[in-house]
Amino acid sequence: MEPNYSSTTVTPDTFERDFVFDYLIVGAGFSGSVIAERLASHSGKKVLIVDKRNHIGGNTYDHYNEHGILIHKYGPHIFHTNSREVFEYLSCFTQWRTYEHRVLTSVDGQLVPIPINLDTINKLYGMNLNSFEVEEFFKSLAEPKEYIRTSEDVVVSKVGRDLYEKFFRGYTRKQWGLDPSELDKSVIARVPTRTNRDNRYFTDTYQAMPLHGFTRMFEKMLAHPYIKVMLNTDYREILRAIPYREIVYTGPIDEFFNYRHGILPYRSLDFQHETHDTPVFQSAPVINYPNEHLYTRVTEFKYLTGQEHTKTSIVYEFPKAEGDPYYPVPRSDNNEIYKQYKALADAMLGVYFVGRLATYKYYNMDQCIAQALSVYGKIALKV
Repeated sequence: MEPNYSSTTVTPDTFERDFVFDYLIVGAGFSGSVIAERLASHSGKKVLIVDKRNHIGGNTYDHYNEHGILIHKYGPHIFHTNSREVFEYLSCFTQWRTYEHRVLTSVDGQLVPIPINLDTINKLYGMNLNSFEVEEFFKSLAEPKEYIRTSEDVVVSKVGRDLYEKFFRGYTRKQWGLDPSELDKSVIARVPTRTNRDNRYFTDTYQAMPLHGFTRMFEKMLAHPYIKVMLNTDYREILRAIPYREIVYTGPIDEFFNYRHGILPYRSLDFQHETHDTPVFQSAPVINYPNEHLYTRVTEFKYLTGQEHTKTSIVYEFPKAEGDPYYPVPRSDNNEIYKQYKALADAMLGVYFVGRLATYKYYNMDQCIAQALSVYGKIALKV
């Protein structure tokens, strides 16, 4: 069941020729939609938001599949934040379902918690350590590094090479197509190690899922008479056809400048969706597979959505180099290329570059929203 956008959707044939847009926004994901909503509702600006895809919501788009199960088309998206501002902003457009995410990892024929915690170690090594003892155990394994430069350094310096090999190296090589020794330390620094039994993947203050799904939330966000939505459209095809004053761009920054300084690499994903004739498929919302499998993880959506159904839907994720850009690859040489594009962007007037792809940053959802709110604040000072 695809959502109905008819109330806000326009095409070059149907829009009013004398309707001058104040802002053309490229991309209907979080970054573009948040700024569109703020510009329309708080600044009274007329906004056209354009997206190549046939739906709003960007990578967080969800929909009911042919079996009536709510699924995330582009893999699991879990909302979590420590920002009260971000949470209260989104609360204007959705009710919430409390949800704390938990992940298991398949290691040595067992399913154990990730992030690594006390139970992970005791189960994996057949021990019965307490919190104080496991801290000493980590220290005994750790290989201190004078300088922490790479993702390998981060893990090995904290928990040693054995746990690094079991949990991180294989997963990272599949996810990024690079060894952790080739990746910036920021990639794995996001995953903590715990000495207690806290098996939540995140510890943020606010952890919840939109009660009726992400797409419904986006529909409410964009349901303003000053916001028009154009889907299935490359913005470059309508630049001369539709008048506007300024641009908010959330796509790949290298594409915007026609790859003048070369291509910025991104990692992409293939998704294999399946529905099974059973109420439950696996023992956790997400199970990671860091070793022999071609896929990195398997997600079961009913855990995330709380939906009750006699069947269940899952998705396998297969990382790849080519395809839709999902993850900027954090390496120093890539950052040098990005700096050249950023210099071009900073020199432009009337164009704002926002979001993961436009700023070549590995942002979480809440960080995208916070950045969009911040950029809107700067725009608002000028209008």
